[in-house]
This record gives sequence, C-alpha cells and structure tokens, in this order.
Amino acid sequence: VSNPSKPNFLLILADDLGIGDVGCYGNDTIRTPNIDGLAKDGVRFTQHIAAAAVCTPSRAAFLTGRYPIRSGMASSTQRQVLFWNGCSGGLPPNETTFARILHQQGYSTALVGKWHLGVNCKSRHDHCHHPLNHGFDYFYGMPFTLLNECQGTDDPELAKSLQDTYWLYTQMIILAGLTLLIGKLTNLFSVKWKIIICLAICGLLYFISWFSSYGFTKYWNCILMRNHDITEQPMNLEKTTSNMLKEAVSFIERNKKRPFLLFVSLLHVHTPLITTEKFQGRSRHGLYGDNVEEMDWMVGRLLDVIDKEGLKNTTFIYFASDHGGSLESHRGNAQFGGWNGIYKGGKGMAGWEGGIRVPGIVRWPGVLPAGTVIHDLTSLMDIFPTVVHLAGGAVPQDRVIDGRTLLPLLRGTVQCSGHEFMFHYCGVFLHAVRWHQKDSGTIWKAHYATPVFQPEASGACFGRGICPCFGDGVTHHDPPLLFNLSQDPSEANPLSADTEPLFDSVTRRIGKAVEEHLKTLTPVPQQLSPYNNIWKPWLQPCCGTFPFCWCDEENNKADGKL
Repeated sequence: VSNPSKPNFLLILADDLGIGDVGCYGNDTIRTPNIDGLAKDGVRFTQHIAAAAVCTPSRAAFLTGRYPIRSGMASSTQRQVLFWNGCSGGLPPNETTFARILHQQGYSTALVGKWHLGVNCKSRHDHCHHPLNHGFDYFYGMPFTLLNECQGTDDPELAKSLQDTYWLYTQMIILAGLTLLIGKLTNLFSVKWKIIICLAICGLLYFISWFSSYGFTKYWNCILMRNHDITEQPMNLEKTTSNMLKEAVSFIERNKKRPFLLFVSLLHVHTPLITTEKFQGRSRHGLYGDNVEEMDWMVGRLLDVIDKEGLKNTTFIYFASDHGGSLESHRGNAQFGGWNGIYKGGKGMAGWEGGIRVPGIVRWPGVLPAGTVIHDLTSLMDIFPTVVHLAGGAVPQDRVIDGRTLLPLLRGTVQCSGHEFMFHYCGVFLHAVRWHQKDSGTIWKAHYATPVFQPEASGACFGRGICPCFGDGVTHHDPPLLFNLSQDPSEANPLSADTEPLFDSVTRRIGKAVEEHLKTLTPVPQQLSPYNNIWKPWLQPCCGTFPFCWCDEENNKADGKL
C-alpha cells in the first residue's frame, strides 16, 4: 500500500439519490453495476451523513466543510434553497472551498454539472457567487437546478402553492373589474370610469409583477453556462446528458498529465428526471429507475476514461448523494422520487435519517483496501479536509471547520471518526443531534423538532410538497424524542425514561453539546433571506438584451450522440 503525493480527485455527487436506490446498499431491482463496482474496489460508508436535507445548504457544506449556518447558507424562512439565478444570495466570496485550496496547490480544477449556490451579487456581471470565484478554473453546467418548468410540463415546481395564490388573486381582480365594467355599461349601478381604469391598471401591474418571474422560469433558471458565458437559454434537455458527459471526459483527457480536481455534480436523479431514449423503459421502477440506471452508466463512462488514461491508481474517486430521496415527488400516480431504504423520512426532513443518510463510496486502488465497509459516523463535510490534506494544502485556521479528515479511518489506523456529535439543521433551526458515545459504541439521536406528516401516517408531507422547518408544520419535543440508532436505525421506537435507564443522562449530555455548539456560531449575513432570495431583473444572467434572453450556441456545435 503506497501513499502517492498529490493524487487526482474525481468527486461525483448525485442529486436527490436515496440510499436505498443503489445495489451495494441493498437495492436488488435497480441495476447499478458501476457504483457497486466502486464499492467492491474501494471503501463503502454505511453512516455517511449530509449536513442538510436539501440541495443549497448541503452543497455549501460539502464544498466548505462547514455547517451551512456558519456561512449564512441556512434559511430562516420556508424557502430552504435558492429560488432564482437572478437573486443576490449565494455562497459568500469569503468562504474557502476545497477547490480554492487545490487551485493554490497547482491543481487544475473544474466543476461540471449543477451549482445551485448563486451567481451574482449587485450586477449582472459581477459573478461574485459563481464557481470561478470559488476556486474552479473551469465551469460547465447549470448554475441553478432542474425544475419541472425546465421540461415545460403543466405541473410547476417552483413555489406552486404561491403561484396558485397569485393566480387566484389575479382572477379575483379581473372578475371585480369585469363586474364593475358590466355594471357601468348596463347602468346596473353607478361607478366612475376612473375607478374602473385604476383597478385595471393596478391589476395589470400586479399580474406583471409576479408573472414576469414565475411565468418565465424556464428562461430565467433553466440555463447552461460555460465559465461566465451562457451557452443555452433555455437549455435543451434532450442533449444535456450528452453535453455534460463530454465536458467531464474532455477535462480528464486535457489534464491527464497534471494533478486535477474534477467535481461532477450530476443533474440525475432530480425531477423532472431527464432520461435519454436509450434508457427509457429499461428499469423495473418506471422513469425514476431508468434515470438511476442512466446515472450509473454515466459513472461507468467516467471510470472508463480514468482507466483508459492510466489514471486508476493515482485518482481518488468519491461518490455520494447531496441528501436523501424525495418522497413527495410525483406526477399523477407515478412516483418520481427515490427510496431511502429502511430509514424514515426523506428530502427536506432535516432530522429523520432518510433525508440525511446517503451513499458514500471512496476508491483509490493500491492505497485503500478494497471491499472495506466503515460503519462509523462520517459526513459529506469530511471531504473538505480529506482532499485538502491529500493535495498538500492546509485547512484554514481562521474559521471553524466541522469536517474531519477521513484518512485515518480509510487507512485503518483508527476505528472511530473524529465526530462525536453531529447537528442536524432544518434551515437555521436545530431539529436533531446524534451522539456517538464512544466508550459504549452506542449511537444516540435526539429529535427536538419533527415535521407533521400529511396525511398523518404517510411518512411525508404530501399536503405541502415539502416539509417545513418551523410553524404549524412542525412538532416540538421536550424532552426530545430519543432513539438508539445502533439498535433502531429506522427510528421506529422512541425511548423514554421508563424504557431506557440512560434516558436522562443521554439527553442531558446531548443538551450540553448543543449549548457548546451554539457558542461557536457567529452572526453572518443570511444569504437566503427574503430580500436575497427574490428575483431581481438586474441580476438575471442573460445571453441577449434583457428581457429577450435566449440562445442555443451549445447545441449548434454538439451532435447530440451519447
């Protein structure tokens, strides 16, 4: 077993993939031979935890090794993620990503795929949140995230209930205006023309104010960029998979003679489940299963190019999901979200295991022993110090880093990770805490708040679309709900002082850890505040003269073949 200096890094992050969707984690009906092969040749984590159960904060934590609340990437509103390319929120420029440190270490760094961490701050071209301002030399992909609107379906995904409310109020204004107009023309009642005209103007302005953003979501959010330039607006979903894969392969081929970091941030398996014709109908689980199998094929193509270029033994490969599968995603009677195995809950449910326990696999032939399974606590945030150390860099000392290097665990020199406590947030609200009691080996988990499922026994928030973090959609627990994850990983049987002799001492110790953790937090600007998370026309990326934003430069060049 050697320890080569400055390995290459290929980091692959799936979007909304459930831990139960992958063969090596127990799925025997969806075919994932390439991901399973990674686990067979490398190390598989069984308790790999995301720092948030939704995209934006989880990805911020992954890149920085810090809880999202430390960087202002945790929300105090019901909007838990960034809503627009044209908003002012995003990963702050003063945050240090592993890409920035590796760039300083002489690495060629690239991000291919999804970003969802902001673009601009004050002007359309300042790119303060852009990947190129966070240490990546090259970016090709989607600055936002996939939405149903990108496919042009009749089922909008972005704030559907809010849009329905806006449209209802618009109809009420139209109805009131027509009633006054008919009454005036038929002399049923006396009303001044000024009132009718004023109501019509106000109604028109109201309609324009909300429809200018939500009515053109496909043009504002569903775009592709190469570095700072927009190549497709709106994007052509039929060729996106092909284009992404070509860009990733091309980067590896261009940089095979120098150390590189390639972060492939997959659009799979987020709705609307864009799946090429070649994979449609292949799985036993409908379009979602087809999409998972296509994602696995993409992973295989990336592994093939690593092998073909002779980089297998010098490349540290990591595969994970940004959080758990979405239980509420559906179209009609078809389930469009993932399966989280035995674990309760899913995407958007910060505390429950189904939203935060994700697949995590590392492969580095000749350095890490093949076929290893690690059951200790690990986190997506651990990739930050692990990558930085392997590249010869130094972890920043001017800020709290919550990730712990995986190297001792991976090399087998220790049996326990550096995590004693993990804190599970829903936005800025602390919902749950886990404690690895190392003297006994027990893993406890205390829930201070849990979402109210709709319907009650459904295990998800079907009535809301995604579970809220606070308000009437949350139940608070005092004393907290306590589970022994070592014996009850599916969180089916909450403990009490009557059933667990250690109940009081465990909850007290966890409570003390919460107090100590909260003392380490410092106030920072809230990047997902209502002001930062509204659409601002002057910040909207546009490949024309605003508002006439459309272009198709990418697909004029691409042949579209996989």
